Amino acid sequence: MYDLGINAKEIGAYLKGRLESYEAKPVVYEYGTVGYAGDGVVKISGLARSHYGELVALDNDVYGMAMDLELGGVGAVLLNGVNEVQVGTRVRGTGRVVEVPVGEELLGRIVNPLGIPLDGRPLHAKEYYPIERPAPAIIDREKVNEPLQTGILAIDSVIPIGKGQRELIIGDRQTGKSTIAVDTIINQKDKNVVCVYVAIGQKVSSVTRLHETLMAYGAMDYTVIVSATASDCAAMQYIAPYAGCSIAESFMAKGRDVLIVYDDLSKHAVAYRAMSLLLKRPPGREAYPGDVFYLHSRLLERSAHLSKALGGGSLTALPIVETMANDISAYIPTNVISITDGQIYLESELFHAGVRPAVNIGLSVSRVGGSAQKKAMRKVSGKLRLTLAQYRELIIFSQFGADIDPTTKKVIDKGARLQETLKQPQSTPYKMSEQVCLLMAAMGDYQSHVPLNRIREFNSGLLARLRTVCPEQLGELETTGSFTDELQATLNKAIEEYAKGFKAV
Repeated sequence: MYDLGINAKEIGAYLKGRLESYEAKPVVYEYGTVGYAGDGVVKISGLARSHYGELVALDNDVYGMAMDLELGGVGAVLLNGVNEVQVGTRVRGTGRVVEVPVGEELLGRIVNPLGIPLDGRPLHAKEYYPIERPAPAIIDREKVNEPLQTGILAIDSVIPIGKGQRELIIGDRQTGKSTIAVDTIINQKDKNVVCVYVAIGQKVSSVTRLHETLMAYGAMDYTVIVSATASDCAAMQYIAPYAGCSIAESFMAKGRDVLIVYDDLSKHAVAYRAMSLLLKRPPGREAYPGDVFYLHSRLLERSAHLSKALGGGSLTALPIVETMANDISAYIPTNVISITDGQIYLESELFHAGVRPAVNIGLSVSRVGGSAQKKAMRKVSGKLRLTLAQYRELIIFSQFGADIDPTTKKVIDKGARLQETLKQPQSTPYKMSEQVCLLMAAMGDYQSHVPLNRIREFNSGLLARLRTVCPEQLGELETTGSFTDELQATLNKAIEEYAKGFKAV
C-alpha cells in the first residue's frame, strides 16, 4: 500500500527548486510582511504588484497562492507549512503562477496537485503548464461527433457520451458514482485514450484501492491519478481539478483523446467555501461565495473537441457531484447541471433494489451524445427509453392490485427483462458490438420465454456463442459501427438459434 501523504518540507523544497530553475529571474524582488495568519490563510501587507494566482514565497520554504488583491495588501492561501507562519513573516512575490508538470512521464503515476510524486519514484518532467488556463475559443472547437464508449450498456445505449462532452454523474453517496467512472477508464484500454483521475478530499485508503484496481486491469499504463486527500489543506484540494485539467490539456494539445474524472466537485466546492470564508469574502447561499458558479464553469469549459487545425484532440469530462437525500435541486448540483451537457442520475432506491448500475433513465440525459452515437446502436436503442418509461409507469400502476390485461402484462414482462439485461457486474465492460447484440435480443423478444432470474445467464451464454459463431460479423460491426442487411440478418439468425436452444435447457 502506498503512503500518499507528503510533508510540508518536501512541498517547500519542490517549489523552491522550481523557482530557482527559472532562468528569467527578476533583478528586483518585491517584499511584504504577514499581518494575519490562521487556518492556512495569510493577509500580507505590501506586494502591490502581485496578480491573482501568483505563487508567493515565505520564510522557511513555505509557499502560498495569492487569492485576494485588495488596496491594503494581498490575501493568500498556504500550500504548505500551515503551522509555521507567524505575524511578521517576510513574503516575496515570485512573479510566477502555480504550475504542474505535464507530459508522457506522468502516465502510470500518482501525483499531488503540484505534480510531486506520491508513489515513491522520481519524476523527470520536461514541460510545465500553469494550473489555470483559458478555455478553447468557439472557433477552435469541433462538433462533438465521436462516441466515447463507457462499456456500460445502460449508458452507451440511452445516455451516450461523445468525445469533448461534459457529462455529470450525480447521486447520493454509495450509489456507484465512482464505479461508473472507474469502469469507463478500464474500458479505454487499447482505445488510445489517456485518462486522468482527480481524487478530491478522499481517504488515502480509497485512492490506494483505486490504484490497485486500475493496476489489476492494466489501466494505469494510460492513466494519471491526481490526489488531494482529506488530510491535505483546503488550498491543495482547491487547485487539484485545475492541475488535473492542465495535465489532460497537454495530451489534448498533442492530438490525443483524453478522459478526465473529477471525483468529486461537491468536496471541491466545500474546500473553496472554507478558503473564501477564511479570506473574509461575503457568504451567499449555503455560505458559498458569490463566484462558486465560476469556480466550476471555468474548469468544465476547458473540455472540448479541438478543430483539425489544432490537432483534433479532445478532452471529455466526467464530473461527479454528491447529493443529499436525492435532492438534485440543491445549490451545487443545479449549478453543475447547468454547466454540463447532460447528467447520469443514480438513484439510491434502484441501487438497494439490486439494479446496478442504478441509473434512473427518466432523469438522465445526454444533450450532445446522440449525434455521436454509432448508427447500429442508434437503430437498436431507439425505443429503449420509451419501453423502460412505460414499464416503470405500469409497474407502479400494477401495485394497486388492479386487473392487468394481456397487452399490459406483455409490456411489463418485456420491461422487466430489459431492465435485467441492463444490469451489469462491476469492471466487466461490453464492447459496442456486444451491446448491440444484447439489445437486439432484448428488443426483438428473443428473451420472452426465458425466466426472469435466468436473463443474465441467457445474455452471458449468448455473447459466448456469438464470439464463437460470428467473430467476423462482430468485428465488422465493431469497426464500421453500422448494419448492412446481410450483417443484421446473420446476427438475428444466430441470436434466434441460440434462443431456441436455450429454451430446451
